[in-house]
Amino acid sequence: MDFTLSEEQIMIRDAARDFARTELLPGVIERDNHQKFPTEQVKKMGELGFLGMMVDPKYGGGGMDTVSYVLVMEELSKIDASCSVIVSVNNSLVCYGLEKYGSEEQKEKYLTKLATGEKLGAFCLSEPEAGSDATSQRTTAIDKGDHYILNGTKNWITNGGTADYYLVIAQTDKEKKHKGINAFIVEKGWEGFEIGPKEDKLGIRGSDTHSLIFNDVKIPKGNRIGEDGFGFKFAMKTLSGGRIGIAAQALGIAAGAYDLAREYSKVRKAFGTEICNHQAIAFKLADMHTSITAARHLVMKAAWDKDQGNDYDMSGAMAKLYASQVAMDVSVEAVQVHGGNGYVKEYHVERLMRDAKITQIYEGTSEIQKIVISRGLLRD
Repeated sequence: MDFTLSEEQIMIRDAARDFARTELLPGVIERDNHQKFPTEQVKKMGELGFLGMMVDPKYGGGGMDTVSYVLVMEELSKIDASCSVIVSVNNSLVCYGLEKYGSEEQKEKYLTKLATGEKLGAFCLSEPEAGSDATSQRTTAIDKGDHYILNGTKNWITNGGTADYYLVIAQTDKEKKHKGINAFIVEKGWEGFEIGPKEDKLGIRGSDTHSLIFNDVKIPKGNRIGEDGFGFKFAMKTLSGGRIGIAAQALGIAAGAYDLAREYSKVRKAFGTEICNHQAIAFKLADMHTSITAARHLVMKAAWDKDQGNDYDMSGAMAKLYASQVAMDVSVEAVQVHGGNGYVKEYHVERLMRDAKITQIYEGTSEIQKIVISRGLLRD
C-alpha cells in the first residue's frame, strides 16, 4: 500500500480542513449547547460535494475514492463531529446503498438529489429491541400486491427529523427469518409516518436523532430495494462501509483533541516552564500521537481495501474498533492536559470527549466489531 496522497486527495483534504475551520468552528459550542442542527453548514457541505463524494458523477456525485472520503471525515470531525456524522450517514449508508443496490429508477428519483445535497437521507435499522441484531426486526412491511403496508418503530435515527428520504429495514416474512427482511425507501410526509421527539444526547448534540413511528404507511412496490428478501444482506453490506466512515470520524475526534492538547501545552506554564517541557505531559503527547498514527493506518487500509475491491468487512471492523477506543483515550487525556480548563466548554476538549463515546456505539458496538473480526479470522 502506497501511503502517498495524490494531488487531488491533498486538495480535497485541504478544502475540508479550511471549511471546518472557517465554517464549522464558529458557532460549534452554541450548536452543541442548544442541540441546534447545522442547517446552513449542511447546505454548504452539499455545495462543496461532501454529501455525495463517492457517487458516480452521472448521478450528481463527486466520483471520488474512499480514501478521499475518510480524509474529509477526519478533517470535519476534528472540529465538529455532529456535522461529520451527517456526512457519514448520507455518504456511507444512504447514497452507497442506493447506488450499489438500487434500481435505475430509484437512482434517478432519489440518489441524484441526495448526492448533490438537495435532499438529505437517513438509514433506519435500529429498533427498541433490535440494534445491531438486524434479524430481530419487529417493524413489519406486509405485501399487499402492488404495495406494502409498513408498521413499527425505529430508534436512534441520525438525520431523523431533517431527512427527506429514509431507508427503512423491515420484516416481511417472519418465518423466513433473515431471508424475510426487506429494505424500502420512505419519503417524509407520507401518511402515517410520524417523527418522534429529538433525543437529548451526551454528545454529537448538533445532529438530530429521533425515533420514527410508522402507522400503516403505504409503500409502492417500486420503492423496495433489490429482490424480495434482500434487506438483511443490504443492511450488512451497507453497515460494513459505514464502519469506515465512523472509524474516520473517531480518528478525527482524536486528532482534534490531540492538536488542542499539544498547542495548550506549549503556552500553559507550571513550575517555571511550559508544561510540554514536563516529562509527564510530553509522554502523554507521545502516546496520543502514536495511537492516532496507528489508528490512521488502520482507517486508510480499510478505505484502500474498499477502493481496491477487496473484502473490507474485517479491516473496516478493525479500524472502527481501534479508532473509537483511541478517540476515547486521547480525548480523555486531552482534558487531563488542559487541567481545570479542560472541563470548560470554551476549550473544546470536553465536547470532543463527549462526542468520542458514540463512536464506540453506533455502526455496531465494540463487541459487535470483535464478532465481525473473529468470524473473519476463523472463516477458513
